[in-house]
Amino acid sequence: MRRVTILGATGSIGQNTIDLIRRQKSQIDVVALTGGRNIEQLAKDAIELGAEIAVTAYDDLLQELREALSGSGVKASAGTAALNEAAAQPADWIMSAIVGVAGLEPGLVALKQGATLALANKETLVTAGPLVLETARRNDAKILPVDSEHSAIFQALQGEDIASVSRVIITASGGAFRDWPIESLASATPEQAAKHPNWSMGQRITIDSASMFNKALEIIETREYFDFLPEQIEVIVHPESLVHALVGFRDGGMMAHVGPPDMRHAIGYALNWPQRLDLPVESLDLTSIGSLTFAQPDLTRYPALRLAREVMEMRGLTGAVFNAAKERALDHFIAQRIGFCDMNVIVETVLEQLSSNEGLIDTEITLDTVREADHLARQRVDALVGK
Repeated sequence: MRRVTILGATGSIGQNTIDLIRRQKSQIDVVALTGGRNIEQLAKDAIELGAEIAVTAYDDLLQELREALSGSGVKASAGTAALNEAAAQPADWIMSAIVGVAGLEPGLVALKQGATLALANKETLVTAGPLVLETARRNDAKILPVDSEHSAIFQALQGEDIASVSRVIITASGGAFRDWPIESLASATPEQAAKHPNWSMGQRITIDSASMFNKALEIIETREYFDFLPEQIEVIVHPESLVHALVGFRDGGMMAHVGPPDMRHAIGYALNWPQRLDLPVESLDLTSIGSLTFAQPDLTRYPALRLAREVMEMRGLTGAVFNAAKERALDHFIAQRIGFCDMNVIVETVLEQLSSNEGLIDTEITLDTVREADHLARQRVDALVGK
């Protein structure tokens, strides 16, 4: 029996992971499930899967969780320390799906026990890539990418010499506003931005898809995880969302990963790796699809892609600054305190302000220095917004 923990069980990735685990229930023991404010879902899943522990990130919801789990035998816990304790429980495979930089510390805790970390939290590598990879190496832990694009690259590289790779192309759907006139973007609402044309995801990541901040993070994550040079990493717009990534080799050949826009493929690949088992995902009918389309992204429409290039060049703690500014600007957009296009302006301003601080950017990457950079970036965003 494999021991499995899901960090971020109530979100979109967590729920898809649970769907797959439910189908392999006889082979898996669930150690811990963690979530946020959706106590009803967290308790329901913990009871159904027979989890040992259920944790909410919010201390004020502990009593509600205890009541929901009453008589089930599942232990209830709450708060940041409890999340880390859940990640520290002995497990073979741990899904890291907590949204945002909040997923960094639990992921590091999981790696320290030598577990296989299925990484859906891209902020972990964006903010602290060298620290995370060194922690995995030091503890003989494995990191398996779960973002559809990075899973696709990982799969295309199986059996290949990474030194023979000349280029990597990750695809982007273009998000909710890919066909909008650019002049209309300033008036876009959070509700409009949260309606993705292809993928079923949470509110925040769907809005990040519309601005392509999500893709910007993925470019940086590709740099950190695979150690490709920035100039080897390309982005193209692919509205059908069926080709998730392509790897080009120095002999001119390319390997493309093609599949339906269903996160259960990437999750299932990581869950069953190195095997491939049956998954409840659609088998594509290429004749009915007919054709696939690709286009260069418009950097005027998607300035986040340009900012990601700057972060990759500067490295250091600029990834932590970039991500924190993005997260806080998104908070303000969702609260309707700023417009859709204001997010790009604010993030670029904060990146420029803090990247000039050599003592901050060039310092050693540790959990404490990442937290400090994160805190300073959020403060700058709030100051710009006037909150």
